[in-house]
Amino acid sequence: MARRGRAARLQGRVAVRPPSESKLDESSLTEQGLAAPKLKTGRILLIACGALAREILDIKSNGQLDHIDLTCLPAKLHLYPDQIPTAVAAAVTKHRAQYEQIFVVYADCGTGGTLASTCKKLGVEMVAGPHCYSFFEGNEGFGQRTDNGEITAFYLTDFLVKQFDAFIWRPMGLDKNPELLEMIFGNYTTLVYQSQVNDPDLVLRAQHCAERLGLSFEHRHTGYGDLKTTLHSWAGSASSSS
Repeated sequence: MARRGRAARLQGRVAVRPPSESKLDESSLTEQGLAAPKLKTGRILLIACGALAREILDIKSNGQLDHIDLTCLPAKLHLYPDQIPTAVAAAVTKHRAQYEQIFVVYADCGTGGTLASTCKKLGVEMVAGPHCYSFFEGNEGFGQRTDNGEITAFYLTDFLVKQFDAFIWRPMGLDKNPELLEMIFGNYTTLVYQSQVNDPDLVLRAQHCAERLGLSFEHRHTGYGDLKTTLHSWAGSASSSS
């Protein structure tokens, strides 16, 4: 009996008691799921591919787009494009209550139109074009090139030059099975490096990537192309509606 009484007293001392109503501040309510997130009036959110983070931040800074917030999904989703629409939908749902306007900084990116359908259902806009190679060069100009026969080019951006091994060489198994090189790249003739910034070191690294793939090399400085135009358009529409 004495032991049970002592145990009961100890239990009473260490028991966690709920805070009194007078001490329930806004942060504790939010933690308990009782208060909705505050609406960030006048701000817009970009849900973007992590591979575009640096470019978006540059455009945001240079264009004084201070009312834009950015959240990025992992760049490696591009290795699994079927997962992109689900990840985008989850991000939009997560942030919907905090922003009057949300925009998705992805093109189709190999989703076969599924991402466009998802964005339409969610009521959010996305970047036009099949992929970032197209909108960096400008969708119209890129379309003309492919219509005129540029179908044997393999494209790299600044991000992909920096992450060549992580996103291309190793995922394609070329590090362990170099004999796959001819099978994968045998129908390509040229590596086209679309640079967003002027960096001689990146040009040299891109040339080295072309040599590793056995392709001729072409450098096109595209800057930010349609991405910059699109972000400024979104930022302007958000400002005018606020």
